[in-house]
Amino acid sequence: MRSTIPRYLLALISLLVFAGTVDAKTREHHLSKRVITIGADYNYPPYEFADENGEPTGYTVDITHAIAEVMGFDVEITLTDWRHAYEGLKTGQFDVLQGIAFSEERAKSILFSSPHSIANQSIFARKGAPEIETIGELAGKEVIVQNASIMHEYLKKAVPDAVPIPAATHAEALRLLASGKHDFALTANLPSLYLSKELGLHNIHPVGRPVSGQRLGYGALPKNEEIIALFSEGLAILKNTGKQQEIYDKWLGALNEPKVQWKKWGQYALYTILVLILILGAVTTWSALLRKEVEKRSRQLKEQQEQLIQADKMTSLGVLVSGVAHEINNPTGLLLLNLPILKDAWHDILPLLDDIYAQDPSFSVAGLPYPRLKQELPFLLEEMQQSSERIRNIVNDLKDFARAQPDEIVHEVDLNELIKAAIRLVEKSIQKSTDQFSIHLDQRSPKIMANPQRIEQVIINLIINACDALQGSENSEKQLAISSNLSLDQKSVYLTVRDTGNGISSENLPRLTDPFFTTKRELGGTGLGLSVSAGIIKAHKGRLTFESELEKGTTVTAILPAIEHVSDPLEREQELA
Repeated sequence: MRSTIPRYLLALISLLVFAGTVDAKTREHHLSKRVITIGADYNYPPYEFADENGEPTGYTVDITHAIAEVMGFDVEITLTDWRHAYEGLKTGQFDVLQGIAFSEERAKSILFSSPHSIANQSIFARKGAPEIETIGELAGKEVIVQNASIMHEYLKKAVPDAVPIPAATHAEALRLLASGKHDFALTANLPSLYLSKELGLHNIHPVGRPVSGQRLGYGALPKNEEIIALFSEGLAILKNTGKQQEIYDKWLGALNEPKVQWKKWGQYALYTILVLILILGAVTTWSALLRKEVEKRSRQLKEQQEQLIQADKMTSLGVLVSGVAHEINNPTGLLLLNLPILKDAWHDILPLLDDIYAQDPSFSVAGLPYPRLKQELPFLLEEMQQSSERIRNIVNDLKDFARAQPDEIVHEVDLNELIKAAIRLVEKSIQKSTDQFSIHLDQRSPKIMANPQRIEQVIINLIINACDALQGSENSEKQLAISSNLSLDQKSVYLTVRDTGNGISSENLPRLTDPFFTTKRELGGTGLGLSVSAGIIKAHKGRLTFESELEKGTTVTAILPAIEHVSDPLEREQELA
């Protein structure tokens, strides 16, 4: 019996190796002969553009060549303006567009790969012009957009009263705006900042919040479905091997924001002061006020530009994280699928192994005596099952947290469940910061009407801040406590995060929710965490409160409206009686 089983296994392994070798050679033979034509925008830096020799270069160009290399086919990239590239895809001139933005309307006639990057869109205006905050304020205005671009389509749909002015390229759109023509430009953020710096267009700047993040990927007609499958597979390989991150760092990681020209501003200030002193010394006070205002506006511009570029970097990083989470789920799914089969196989083969052991007491498997293996293997399989389920839960929580949803998508949620999910995501940070962690959740399961991902974001931010405070504290007892409670009138829900860290001085407490204010600048803090959290809580009709004392700790409480009165179970039984 022992000799029969290995003989069958050897034959099966040989057959699989031979089949895999034939399949790989057949696939290599077909792909080696294929040349895929790619359409690209010649003026969309740093994603795709023509270098000084007129050759294609940029982030998406490097991604395309890397995919072609790893998948074993050749590409021919043609640079043109976006409208002709888009029309070339529809007419069959190009097999694929390498940097096309996804939309539901386009998806009706075009197949898209998984995204390789996210491009935020911004509203640009001339300096000194009235600033706007939202895209809705473009109604009745002349807005320059790239012809046939995703923003051209978006503007027509979102603001039908706006007057779109098509331009062939981003550079042409920015030059028109800088020359005083039309009112605004609606263009991609990073390419516009890149071009405005390169072309010396210092009289335009982004205004308001980023309009919309667009997923950039590969697009092809439905007849070329197999080509899109090749690019999607190649992109997944680049993510797993770290090659995409390497290309991202090359083109997008080191992009510097336009810097304020301090020397020029200093010269203007000096000349102004000298002239004012010669003409009338009494205007010195006015000159000082003017200088402060200039510095204030310069800081605001620099902070806004940093925020826009950081948003682009973090969004692209979110795409990479989502891809990694997806790849982790694949092997985890195989473990969860195969472990029950292994358990059943073990139970089925036990009688046979028992018979072998009865005939040969020295019988061993994998170097272990059979009695020990029989005792320990079920526990090993069970631990593997539990660990795989834990990996799946953590990845699912991470994907839920990273999944972007508009604030208006709200529904009834259990605050206790959000707290548990947030704790699972930051469990390592908690363990690293303290060994005195406690949690008290109201047994009445308080419900709120909320966007769960946004509230979970607030909880994670508060916990991480508390962990940072504990790690920098010299207190001997480092404690962290999280609790949820329903108010006495059952109209409000309280989420409390309390730590015994260094605390916050009284003069800094009122500024905690100010954008860009941070006491952890040297540790890489941006000063946006509590500002964003306070905005989320306010959007949910709640408020954020802080209590702190130096060297004793901090207590942060988020107060949110409950959606219904929740009675205590004993009180409910008394009411029913």
